[in-house]
This record gives sequence, structure tokens and C-alpha cells, in this order.
Amino acid sequence: MIFTYFQIPSKYQHRILFWGIIGALIMRIIFIFAGVALIEQFHFTIYIFGAILLFTGIKMFNNSNTKIDPDKNPVIKLFKKIMPVTPNLHGDKFFTKINNKQFATPLFLVLILIETTDLIFAVDSIPAILAITQDQFIVYTSNVFAILGLRSLYFALAGIVHRFWLLSYGLAIVLIFVGIKMMLVDFYKIPLEWSLIFIAAVIAGSIFLSLKIKNPKEKYD
Repeated sequence: MIFTYFQIPSKYQHRILFWGIIGALIMRIIFIFAGVALIEQFHFTIYIFGAILLFTGIKMFNNSNTKIDPDKNPVIKLFKKIMPVTPNLHGDKFFTKINNKQFATPLFLVLILIETTDLIFAVDSIPAILAITQDQFIVYTSNVFAILGLRSLYFALAGIVHRFWLLSYGLAIVLIFVGIKMMLVDFYKIPLEWSLIFIAAVIAGSIFLSLKIKNPKEKYD
């Protein structure tokens, strides 16, 4: 959706994704070590993480079809006040000089938007995996494999993801479930095997139903 909004040609998307992943990996390792340290030092923070997931899941469930509007992004607004942005692309450059003045290109705006979006997702995904294990090595490497795997699959998924219109609801249910699981950790521990089975079933079910049930909004598109 971000690439479409800024009309970024596919030949430049690889470059943005590459630097986006570098930034994501750096941010994830900071979040992971901070999250594990907080849980080890202040156990009650696990309830806060659970509440974050619960709130995010409910919000995601109610706003599954929300459109992206980059112009309303506060980070983008702030950046435009700091540095002028060219209206058009300049090849694969993030910055360019016009009349000896430095300008950012829309390509760099896309990179900023992707990084800030990933930062928001990290707030959800890090607590989610901390509900399964607090081993820093496992948490980080699983995030690395997930990010690198999604980059490789991006160009394959980009063309078909719109068909899985119920997937966002499935992911919302998963976030709510994991949030509740974290908040109940000191009262009742849901077996890991059952948690994974439930998560796999919800995601697989949402994909299957998306293919079987036509999106009612397609009638009006």
C-alpha cells in the first residue's frame, strides 16, 4: 500500500526494502534486550505487554480495513518541515541536490514510513514472542528469520495478499489471545503446544475462509 501510494516502481522497491530491513533489525534488537531486561527486573511489566497486545488486537479487529494515509503521519510531517522533498523521483537516490540545496526524494519518505511502521509492529511482535520464550537469542533470531523471509516472499505475496481479506481479523484474534495468555501467566499457564495449535488454526482458517468467502466490499469496488 505504501509503494502504491507513492507510485514507487518495482525496480526501486528492492533498495528500499534492503535499507528498511537493516533499520528493522537494529530496532528489533534494542526492543528485545529492553523487553527482556524489563521482565527480568520488573515482572509486572509482562501484564503491561499483555495489555498492549490485547488493546492492539481489539483495535486491529475494529479497524481491519483502515487505509494508509502517509500525509497524516506525524514523522513525515516533521521531516518535511526539517528538509524539503522533491515532488518527483530522482532514480534510486534518497537525496539529491538542486541549485546547490539538499533535497530528500519520495524514496526516502517511503523508507521513513516503512521504518516507523515497523517500529509500531515491533511494539506488538516483541511482547508476543516474549510470551513464548524470554531467551534473547531465540527471540532475536526468530525475528531475523521472519523479516528476511518476508522480504524474500514480498514480491510473491504483494500480488495475492488482497485475496486474504480475513487474515487481518485472524491476526487480531491471535494478538488478543496472546495478550490474554500473558496476563494470565501467574494464574494459569496455557500449554505452549495448545497455544501454537490455536494460532496456526486461526491463521490457516482465516486464509482458507478468505478463499472460500467472497469479500462483500468487492461488489462496490
